[in-house]
Amino acid sequence: MSAQPIKRYRREESKSSEDEDDDNYEVYVPVRERKKHKLKQILKISQDEDDSASQSGHERESNAQEEDVQELARKNNISLLDQHTELKKIAEARKESELEKQRREEKRLLEAVAEKRALMGVSELARGVQYEEPVVTAWKPPKRILAMDEKRHERVRKKYKILVEGDDVPPPLKSFADMKFPACIIKALAKKGIHRPSPIQMQGIPAALKGRDMIGIAFTGSGKSMVFILPIIMFCLEQEKKLPFTANEGPYGLIIVPSRELAKQIKENIDYILKFVEADGFPELRTCLAIGGEPVAATTQVIKKGVHIMVCTPGRLIDMLDKKMVLLDVCRYLVMDEADRMIDMGFEEDVRTIYSYFKAQRQTLLFSATMPKKIQNFARSALVKPVTVNVGRAGAASMCVTQEVDYVKQEAKVTHILTCLNKTSPPVLIFAEKKQDVDLIQEYLLLKGVTAAAIHGGKDQEERSAAVQAFQRGDKDVLVATDVASKGLDFPGIQHVINYDMPDDIENYVHRIGRTGRSGQLGVATTFINKANDESVLLDLKHLLIEANQKVPAFLIMLGNGEEDLLMSLEASNVDERGCSYCGGLGHRITACPRLEAMQNKQAAGIGRKDYLAANAADY
Repeated sequence: MSAQPIKRYRREESKSSEDEDDDNYEVYVPVRERKKHKLKQILKISQDEDDSASQSGHERESNAQEEDVQELARKNNISLLDQHTELKKIAEARKESELEKQRREEKRLLEAVAEKRALMGVSELARGVQYEEPVVTAWKPPKRILAMDEKRHERVRKKYKILVEGDDVPPPLKSFADMKFPACIIKALAKKGIHRPSPIQMQGIPAALKGRDMIGIAFTGSGKSMVFILPIIMFCLEQEKKLPFTANEGPYGLIIVPSRELAKQIKENIDYILKFVEADGFPELRTCLAIGGEPVAATTQVIKKGVHIMVCTPGRLIDMLDKKMVLLDVCRYLVMDEADRMIDMGFEEDVRTIYSYFKAQRQTLLFSATMPKKIQNFARSALVKPVTVNVGRAGAASMCVTQEVDYVKQEAKVTHILTCLNKTSPPVLIFAEKKQDVDLIQEYLLLKGVTAAAIHGGKDQEERSAAVQAFQRGDKDVLVATDVASKGLDFPGIQHVINYDMPDDIENYVHRIGRTGRSGQLGVATTFINKANDESVLLDLKHLLIEANQKVPAFLIMLGNGEEDLLMSLEASNVDERGCSYCGGLGHRITACPRLEAMQNKQAAGIGRKDYLAANAADY
């Protein structure tokens, strides 16, 4: 029997629906509040998705979400002020996360390319020798300077824009008399027109005289050479007075440089001062030059008498050390001028080899106008409690040089040189990348009646020396050269530097234009660029011009606007983080460094070739 159907009455149905309505009742929320709540939910979802999204899709997603938020806000009549506030919060959070991510990536890259082996001798590394304290010398600053408080020293450093790092840094001294140099040396400097120390000399010379290891960084033409030349002369005089050098003894001081011309220039400066020293009754100090292209007999002749100071290039020095023509048993003073260029030019293993010939602790001084963070960190591994003296940013161009950039087509470069020569009076330096271009420019200028000399690596040392001497005497108005003449050379009175090519490395550009505007004089530098130049080096050039308050041409202003926001944000957040920490260029970060990429490609190609050869050798 089927169940009887239950009768449903209308009154019961209505009661049931009312009960359901009571149960589902929601508290009334004003429309404006509901819209705000919904907007915040969407913004929160947007921010969460931004944090978890990959970098490749990050910008597209965030832009789409912002558009959705703005569209919803417009439909729901949210005020523009509220929209702006919320979107600004999102933008700031995203920007901060990008900066942090960039910093982490750059730190990881710098650590990956950092040299893991210390810049020390093999024997020292094998024995685990660690020098804890710097070399002790008898020199002290004047008592009246020592009596002054540290605030005075900081005021002097701030006035002359001297930045120092290190413990127990000696005070800066504003006169050569305070540095306790004898009257004959002060007279020699005055004859060269040097009456007061330059900023790098104010702080660098006291640090060197105190026996401290040092990294010296200053723009070209600022007098870095005298920072190591004057102390080495004083130390050698002290040694010679105590116990004269005997036959085959020495050197006490060793100066290593990357180019022959720079080595000859430094020796000439030392010999100039020594003439005044000997004329004043001080003991005779002997110097020798050990460079490629010069006869070894002249060097060994001085060494046999006992040499105090030796100026050399790495290759020739290692050859003489291997043949035991010279010993470093008593050497206690080591200078590497243009240190970063020497390491970059492939002399790193040579420098390690030279370190292995030292028998005891030495005072080490490294100098350059361009020294990226990578090189500084690497160099510190060989130094004991170093003092870093920095006048201006490492790699900055001299403010005494007016930099001009001309857009010139490749085929019109040679003829455009004549136009540029009319800007100033002689002497003029012209730099080119290739040896054949140097010869071409010299030949063209000679045909046009311009007296010009040329130097490059393809010429023998006699030709190079003759060309440089003719230019220095004023017999030639123009010297055309490759980068062999760009590092450290001091040609008197250079009015104008012309870069026939924009170098592939911004550091070379800084060294080139530094041949003019030296010792406070004014100079002009003209650089030819065109479409053949790599965009990365042009970006570096653009930022270098901006930093030096120079006129930036319109074709450079248009470059790199897409990536500059993040770059400028990083630079604004910390001055120490400016530019690339690998090569020192201002127009890019280490994550986009062309030099680093080229080095990694070269290493990868070398490894691949090595594996290929090893595999083939195993087959036979």
